Amino acid sequence: MNIDLRSAARKVFKRPEDLKLTEGPIGRSLFFLSLPIIITNLLQVAYNFADTFWLGRYSTDALAAISLGFPLGLGLTVAGSVLVAQHTGATQTAQADYAASQTVAFTIAIGILLGAAGVIFVDEVLSVFGADPVVLALATDYMRIISFGLPFLFGFIVFIALMRGSGDTLTPMLVMLGTVIINVILDPILIFGVGPVPELGVDGAAIATVFSRGSAAVVGLWILFSGGHGVQITLSDMWPDREYIRKLLRIGAPASLENTGRALSVNAILLIVTLFSTPVVAAFGVGIRVFSMIFMPAIAIDRGVETMTGQNIGAGNSDRVSKTNRFAAITSFGILSILGIITFIFAPEIIRAFDDSPAVVEQGATFLRWIAPTFGFVGILRAYSGGFRGAGKTLTAAVITIVLFGFIRLPVAYVVSQGLIPFDIWIFGTRTPEGIWFSFAISGIVAALVAAGWFERGTWRDRDLTEGTDTPADANRATEQSSDPDPDPSASET
Repeated sequence: MNIDLRSAARKVFKRPEDLKLTEGPIGRSLFFLSLPIIITNLLQVAYNFADTFWLGRYSTDALAAISLGFPLGLGLTVAGSVLVAQHTGATQTAQADYAASQTVAFTIAIGILLGAAGVIFVDEVLSVFGADPVVLALATDYMRIISFGLPFLFGFIVFIALMRGSGDTLTPMLVMLGTVIINVILDPILIFGVGPVPELGVDGAAIATVFSRGSAAVVGLWILFSGGHGVQITLSDMWPDREYIRKLLRIGAPASLENTGRALSVNAILLIVTLFSTPVVAAFGVGIRVFSMIFMPAIAIDRGVETMTGQNIGAGNSDRVSKTNRFAAITSFGILSILGIITFIFAPEIIRAFDDSPAVVEQGATFLRWIAPTFGFVGILRAYSGGFRGAGKTLTAAVITIVLFGFIRLPVAYVVSQGLIPFDIWIFGTRTPEGIWFSFAISGIVAALVAAGWFERGTWRDRDLTEGTDTPADANRATEQSSDPDPDPSASET
């Protein structure tokens, strides 16, 4: 029996014009909006997983080296996504396009500056981790190459964000699929060397990642310029607008702090992790990458809520925003709790898939089993964080992340792992990495409870970003009309 793959795909994936995010069943809209995001994020994590898989077989030192490579927060794309979403919900097409154009130009410029800074200062930044000299040297080479490609990486991230804000999550998924295939092919060739291609090790993994994501950025920007997928950028609208850049920064700077805060909370923990043996560092790196995959449904729901919140605020549907966030929190909690049970049961097998050395498997499995029972709370946190961002309350989301992860997770990890708590009844009586794993569990629970309570206060309702948002082109047209000595009478009536 012949199977019509195209018809089957249309049942699973919906085009943006088929989704009504401001009306109809919330669950249906959120599902079809989030499903491509889940697949896109899984494909994006495949970049890191491919590196982890092949480098784990290359050497433990190489695997520990990429554990020291840190992601950079990119909140400006959040600003663009939120603005596009709210303008789309308010049916303000010109303003949505202008927001997209300004966001692309500013984001790529920031990528160039950060990339240059990374190339120059990567030695000084990574030296604070105090890792083994061999591991540190490998990590430095890896991050220097990634820094060279940062503008391309930023270009693709901003493409995904703007498409999502307009309600199109399917197109980024298709673009990502093609580039992941390139990365998976290049990784083993460049890491181990094949034929005339030399063995590049960690450098090969970085080169494969930059080349693959750079290709995605080129395709993504072409799609944005073509304007056939909900939002269109133009060169004339990309000329720096000082006032609009201030607006992007007001929204995006806190979102950057949130993203960077998440990254730094993990990398600050590395300062404590590296006080232990190399197998502990490697286990930590594998565990973090496993979390990246397991949390994909929660992150996808987070992004879907962000878009639905933005579009419904633009459309004036505040009650639908509340229902969307609550539905997302409950759904995300359920999905991640099930994944937590599976992870707890199969923890050793999961770690062994990336590094089969007994010490790494033991430490990694312990890490997973400490965190797995709290996965559902991470889902609650991510759902409400998406709601805050979609409402333009990016500072609120940032405060929750920085305060609770920075001022709870980090001190708890250090104090408990170093055996500094002076109570005999405490379950950790000696210096042990299990204190680090414990800090992840407790901070996730507290963060979820705070995020839920804060959202239910309803302070997000006063954040409509679509008011007073005429573009410079709109202002020029108004000036021309006011200076016309013989205006068309019918124009004033429309």
